[in-house]
Amino acid sequence: MTKHRSTLYVTSLVAGAFFMENLDGTIIATALPQMALSFHVGAVNLNIGMTAYLLTLAVFIPISGWVADRFGSRSVFSAAILTFTLASLFCGLSHTLTQFTLMRILQGIGGAMMVPVGRLIVLRNTPKDQLAQAIAYISWPGLTALVLGPAIGGFITTYWSWHWIFFLNLPLGIAALILTQLWIENVRTEEIHSFDWITFALGGAASSGAVYAMEKLGGEGVHWQNPVSILVLSLLSGAAAIVCARRRPATSFIDLESMKLKSYSLSIYGASLFRISVSVLPFLLPLMFQISFGLSAFRSGLYLLALFAGDLSMKSIVIQLLRRYGFRKLLIVNGLITTASMALCAALSPSTPPALIVAILFSHGACRSLEFTCMTTLAYSEISPSRMSRANGFLSAIMQLSMGMGVAVGAITLRMVAHAHGHSAAAPQLRDFRIAILVIALLSLGPVFDALGLSHDAGATTSGHRQPEMEVNPV
Repeated sequence: MTKHRSTLYVTSLVAGAFFMENLDGTIIATALPQMALSFHVGAVNLNIGMTAYLLTLAVFIPISGWVADRFGSRSVFSAAILTFTLASLFCGLSHTLTQFTLMRILQGIGGAMMVPVGRLIVLRNTPKDQLAQAIAYISWPGLTALVLGPAIGGFITTYWSWHWIFFLNLPLGIAALILTQLWIENVRTEEIHSFDWITFALGGAASSGAVYAMEKLGGEGVHWQNPVSILVLSLLSGAAAIVCARRRPATSFIDLESMKLKSYSLSIYGASLFRISVSVLPFLLPLMFQISFGLSAFRSGLYLLALFAGDLSMKSIVIQLLRRYGFRKLLIVNGLITTASMALCAALSPSTPPALIVAILFSHGACRSLEFTCMTTLAYSEISPSRMSRANGFLSAIMQLSMGMGVAVGAITLRMVAHAHGHSAAAPQLRDFRIAILVIALLSLGPVFDALGLSHDAGATTSGHRQPEMEVNPV
């Protein structure tokens, strides 16, 4: 087997694992009413299963790099797939809400190791000049799952039962486990530093507290005092974690050394705002289509397939675009186009021709996919192999945290706009959706402003882009 084919196989395997994990996080939403009947509880109570999963990811993702270095990437990736698959089985077999929540926590532990360790395996197996293609290949399944999850969940729940949402992971997990043993080497580092318990505790409290508080603030009929208090405490805990990291930079899970690189810090700061904003649209648009346009859940879901098609369209040309324009120009120009395409969604109305809606959503899907690939690839373009594990673990935690907060930020924004218009967010109007989408679109400008500080040749080794040499006039 050639190295090219070996790299392709490994990347495909990790992309499949990403799709399985991300699909599981979104597919459950449409099954909540049926699950509530099975557990004899209110549908709102089922949110604890989704929240518990997100909180577990937020806590355990930062340590994924240390665990992979300590026990080997193949061993950890295999254990993560096995844990995730078994937890999926037990989720489907749950008879009570307590059992289901405990299994979702177990599933979260598997997902927390599976996604970042899988990405680390790809990064270690891919040369710098092929990194953009590999990142594009493993990024679009996650974006696809955000769109396909609700539609697949609705289909399974309608024609079978909610249990099959989790049983669907069994054949996927078994196949991934077998291929992991065949294709992936058990790489581990020679030098293992001690486990950073202080940063782990403080960072875990900060990230889980932020996710919990935002989830509560996004709910209707919730008093804001307690969630805001928890959010403030989580910010203080995060500040304390950074202070501890500065005192022990060599062992901290917070990779301050990599943060000195503009190419990496952009994916922490500006890119986080972008991830939040694009995660909101698949949440707000179906609501707007159903509540304000009067469309069925099935038809509104079909519109979102245009986002999926746009995501796929960019995978084949991302290398050519990077080679011609470079990271800096693409992040700025494409970022502006992405924001504009998102703002166009606020102009949609019940009388908008379906073909135009599809065209706008397709364009937005293509642009956001390109921006995602550029930001993620640039983040690793200047990271040395010795720091790859720590840089990947920290960035994976930030990525999960920002993506996980997207729906909550969208709900909070819609709620605030509705209250500003003098009515409850339980019955939002079309203008509420429009203003909320415009506000969220502004967040997507984060990487645009951040990219202004990039050098013109940033990530040139990875993109293959070269600045044209200045002509020198003979004297």
